[in-house]
Amino acid sequence: MNEVAQVVFWYWWVLAGIFIVLEMLAPGTFMLWLGAAAGVVGLLLLVTPGASMAVQFTVFAVCAVAAVFLAKRYFRRHPIESEAPMLNLRTANYVGKTYVLIEPIENGMGQAKVNDSVWSVTGPDLPKGARVRVVGSSGTVLKVEAAGD
Repeated sequence: MNEVAQVVFWYWWVLAGIFIVLEMLAPGTFMLWLGAAAGVVGLLLLVTPGASMAVQFTVFAVCAVAAVFLAKRYFRRHPIESEAPMLNLRTANYVGKTYVLIEPIENGMGQAKVNDSVWSVTGPDLPKGARVRVVGSSGTVLKVEAAGD
C-alpha cells in the first residue's frame, strides 16, 4: 500500500490543457508558455515512460522559464501591430479635439458631450455650451481648456 502513483504522459497533457484554458480566460501570454512546458514533459514521458518525478519537474521548470524568456525576447523584437493601437487608451484619442459643454464647468468640474456619450471634464470655469479643447486626461476625466475657435 506504500506505492507511489505512476505519472503518465497524459497527466501532463491535461495540465497543459488547463494552462491553455486559463490563458483563454485571462489572456496575458504567460499561462500559454506553462502549457507548452507541460506539453513537452508529456512528450518526454511518452518517449521515456520511466522518468522520475524529479526529472519531470526539472524539465517542466527549465522549459517554462526558457519559454517565457524566449517569448518575451521575441515579442520585444517583433511587437504585435494593431489596427487600433489606442483602443484601450480612449482618452488619448480625444486629446486635441473640441467638444461642447453640456454642463458648465463650475469649481473646476463639468461635463461635455463626446461623440455619443457624456464625459466628466476638469478645467477653468466656463458656461454651458462653451466649446472646449481636450488637453489631457486623468483616469476617465478629460482635462480641457477653452477652445479658441
